[in-house]
Amino acid sequence: MAFCMVSACTACAAAAPAAQPTPARMVAELALDGPIGPAAAEYFNDALHHAVADGAVAIVLRLDTPGGLSDSMRQIISAMLACKVPVLVYVAPGGARAASAGAYILYAGQIAAMAPATHVGAATPVSLSGGTPMPLPNAAHGPAGAQRQAAPPSAAAGGDAESHKILNDSIAYIRSLAQLRGRNADWAEQAVRGAATLTDGEAAQMHVIDFVATDVADLLAKADGREVQVGDHSVRLQLAGVSVRAYAPNARSRFLAIITNPTIAYLLLLAGIVGLFLEATHPGVLLPGIAGGILLLVGLYALQLLPVNYAGLALMALGIGLFAAEAVTPALGAFGVGGAIAFVVGSLMLMNANVPGYGVNLGVIAGIAACAAGLFALIVRLAFRARHSRQFIGDQAMLHEVAELLEPIAAGGEGWASVHGERWRVRCESALPAGAHARIVRRQGLLLWVAPS
Repeated sequence: MAFCMVSACTACAAAAPAAQPTPARMVAELALDGPIGPAAAEYFNDALHHAVADGAVAIVLRLDTPGGLSDSMRQIISAMLACKVPVLVYVAPGGARAASAGAYILYAGQIAAMAPATHVGAATPVSLSGGTPMPLPNAAHGPAGAQRQAAPPSAAAGGDAESHKILNDSIAYIRSLAQLRGRNADWAEQAVRGAATLTDGEAAQMHVIDFVATDVADLLAKADGREVQVGDHSVRLQLAGVSVRAYAPNARSRFLAIITNPTIAYLLLLAGIVGLFLEATHPGVLLPGIAGGILLLVGLYALQLLPVNYAGLALMALGIGLFAAEAVTPALGAFGVGGAIAFVVGSLMLMNANVPGYGVNLGVIAGIAACAAGLFALIVRLAFRARHSRQFIGDQAMLHEVAELLEPIAAGGEGWASVHGERWRVRCESALPAGAHARIVRRQGLLLWVAPS
């Protein structure tokens, strides 16, 4: 009887469904270090989608940037505003900054926090000639923005109407983000209008950020229990006991980050042009042409992602063309000097160094210009030396060469002599013995006139 009861209990336990373990709650940590550009925007979008798909209850965006490009900044903020989970923007580690485009991203987060010894601000837009101004907002003016007094033209960069419009749009954009998150909109306007900056403690006191946190664990602890707005509904953060998973950039994002560095893109472009030039001047080598073509295409792909001034690019191409013309048809340095000037001026114009992180390194430009000038000077020097040196081929090259007589020659007679291993018929007005050395003074067909050396 007891055996039957035990068997029945065992059968019931086997039939009952097993209790499902509760999945561990996770917070995703993303990092934006360095200039905000196409690579940073692509990394953020991909990592954000993967984190949400993996079940992250919140996103921690660790930020350390000097600024960047308008398009990339807008992509990141649009993804943050459309995200279905809260985004906690954290300026860290100590010494980090959220400048320029970083200030807009900090204002867009549901939670804004900073580590000790960090700062935020300096969000005045910079206009790029031939490119997109940073930052060029896509938010429309609201009623509050329409009531604010516009800045005088002198406050805008350059004082022209376009810069004035960009400045006002930028102010409206950051104020709209501040009002969305309930933060200090007046200081946000000062950060754009007058490039104002704040330290972490000052930012907390002026309600630019929510609090100061020493690390990610402290950030989650202080954010736990706060009520934030996600989309059109309120969410109470429950971050106690969650794990943190870091999402690093994938291989494509790392590759884009490398080639979209303005200095790297500049060097790729030059290396590709040099490779193709070497292949054109030395047909059949193949390796310079193949490598040059690949590098040139990669460099052009990187440049089309960056705010390039095409007038500067055209001047660089003109300079390289003049260098090639000088090498093929020497013009006493005229092509070379013009090419050096066009190349340097075009390199300086290629990128706007005022945009944080998006200027070509001046040391690289100076080094390449110095090397090109040195190579040009060497070519000119060798050309002048060749012009004043004696000839090595033709009748003129044989004058003043020394011939060794193979047989004695009578005065006014002829005989055979050796000149550089060749047998020549020679004639001399003086008698010379066999083995004597004579200087060639004239050539007449296949006969050499010689004189005693």
